[in-house]
Amino acid sequence: MNFDKTVLSDFDAARGMEWIESNGLGGYASSTVSGAHSRKYHGLLVAALNPPVEKTVMLSKLEETIVVDQPDASVPSVRYELSSNQYPGVVHPTGYSYLEKFSRDLFPEFYYNCGGIKLKKTIAAVNGENTTLVLYEVLDAFSSIVLELVPLASARDYHHLSYANDTIGGHYLFDKGIFRTVNYPGGTELFISVPGADFKEGQAWYYNFEYVAERERGLEFKEDLYSQGRFSVRLASGDKLGIIVSTSEPEGRSAWKLFALEKKRREKLAKNYYDNRSLKRLVLAADQFVVRRGKLTTIIAGYHWFADWGRDTMISLTGLCLVTRRFEEAKEIILQFAKYVSEGMLPNRFPDNGEQPEYNTIDASLWFFHAIRNYYLYTRDVALVKSLLPILDSIIISHYHGTRYNIKVDPHDELLSGGADKVQLTWMDAKVGDWVVTPRRGKVVEINALWYNALRSMEYFYDLVQKPKKAKVYEGKAGRVYESFNREFWNENGNYLYDYIDGDYRCADLRPNQLYALSLSYPLLAGYRAKCLLQIITQNLLTPRGPRSLNEGNEQYQPHYVGDIWKRDGSYHQGTVWSFLLGPYVDALFYVDEEAARDPAIRLIKEFLNHLDEAGIGTISEIFDGAYPHAPRGCISQAWGVGEVLRVIVEHSLDISESNN
Repeated sequence: MNFDKTVLSDFDAARGMEWIESNGLGGYASSTVSGAHSRKYHGLLVAALNPPVEKTVMLSKLEETIVVDQPDASVPSVRYELSSNQYPGVVHPTGYSYLEKFSRDLFPEFYYNCGGIKLKKTIAAVNGENTTLVLYEVLDAFSSIVLELVPLASARDYHHLSYANDTIGGHYLFDKGIFRTVNYPGGTELFISVPGADFKEGQAWYYNFEYVAERERGLEFKEDLYSQGRFSVRLASGDKLGIIVSTSEPEGRSAWKLFALEKKRREKLAKNYYDNRSLKRLVLAADQFVVRRGKLTTIIAGYHWFADWGRDTMISLTGLCLVTRRFEEAKEIILQFAKYVSEGMLPNRFPDNGEQPEYNTIDASLWFFHAIRNYYLYTRDVALVKSLLPILDSIIISHYHGTRYNIKVDPHDELLSGGADKVQLTWMDAKVGDWVVTPRRGKVVEINALWYNALRSMEYFYDLVQKPKKAKVYEGKAGRVYESFNREFWNENGNYLYDYIDGDYRCADLRPNQLYALSLSYPLLAGYRAKCLLQIITQNLLTPRGPRSLNEGNEQYQPHYVGDIWKRDGSYHQGTVWSFLLGPYVDALFYVDEEAARDPAIRLIKEFLNHLDEAGIGTISEIFDGAYPHAPRGCISQAWGVGEVLRVIVEHSLDISESNN
């Protein structure tokens, strides 16, 4: 995957492409290919101080300049400024114009040509620590050069912005090539190791950096950044310079040795996929979401701004950890969430600053059964399943007795219902203030598909541990749900499923949620009904990026996810395309007609994989506009998008080898 000067010389195009390096703790390094930050979430070291949360922009960026001395000392040196920044009405400097190539294989790599001086820069996050490496190689130079580096700091929570003040900076130490400072009293210490460098103090504020993506989202978008001075290193052709930016003491550590270890780790992850570049890229993208929470593992839902969410974790676990054979980490993730089961519910999410988890979800607990069943199918770990059965039983019992938010099984038909004022419980969870955009209260179609699968999974688990009486109980419960679901949810007039049932009201909005009645381990529809449903969704919802969340003909349909938070959240599930829904759609294709499914599935996935080069380079965006050309929106890298696309490629043995990705 390479981008040459024909693309990189267009600032808007280069700024529209983003890269991210995650560190296995929830922290990361990220920016645009142009070098200009477009988000407040961008930074060279965004550290997770309480992994995987409390993310802090420790160092925003390094401003880079190549200085070439002239033979005649009376002639000023030539300066090539490699950085780019968006200021009000102007881009300065215009370092993107020196970019000859950008490449993203194991790491993001930038190739500059400044009047014949060729410089390569590689950026790498080190797994397991809040450390970013910046590696420079002088590929060619007709004389020695000086590389000047100006560190720009914000030292703030990554949801906020910094502005000029008298509190930051002033106190630092530079000794033996290591710069250290605590930007604010009581803050975390920042280290920058620049071997062989001189440091010249020059404390100053740089004003009015503009972050275009934040402006487009209707948020604050201007920031001031602070520097305490400038590093200078003289280099010649063939020289290498390895910089460590970290919250840990770098003394005695080599950036190049750390890089070699990280490279080896990634090569090992991707070793079985080198003959298929798209699969290799997806496996490396999957790695970025698997992070530590305490002594166990969890999954970050998306970059840049999500932490770990129960629903997203359970949906993406198969693709991120089981398909990639990271079985021990999958087990740790399951155990991590099992610890937090409360009143029969899994957490919806863990807040950013380490507060108690939130439980406003009706489906995370049900996806838990699905994840455990898949874990067993990949590992045959009966012991784990057996150890979890008391917890799984308690979840089922709580749903029969009733738990938070009126979540309870209706004794008349065994279907699961739930909902409360001002609370969003399903995956269509957009909420602004007290406005729940798609409340979907009552009996919801995918919730009851998951409920049926949870009961069938319990039947399967008890058969597995040779407790046939218990298995028989669950078989009976599941059978009653099957009958009720087909009776209550089938829309005879439309030949598809109602989206939800609330008392006597049946919502006939055409949405992709009903795919789960076909795609899960235990489908709820068969024959004519299954074919009709899939045909309706294919004709009315499917795009090259996946199914829309609502059909175009609906009066609530919104073609574009743009504007301020009210406009964006108002359109979030009203036509927006969600990448993770490619998973159940492809599953449904194979369920309805396995022989006919392969070719359309391969065409769809191949077309989708072009997206790996258009937003978050090498990864998958959260959402896309419902309208053509289906521009990528939301998070640039989403766990369940990567996980589900990777899963269906592998589980259905889709041949994507001819893809150009």
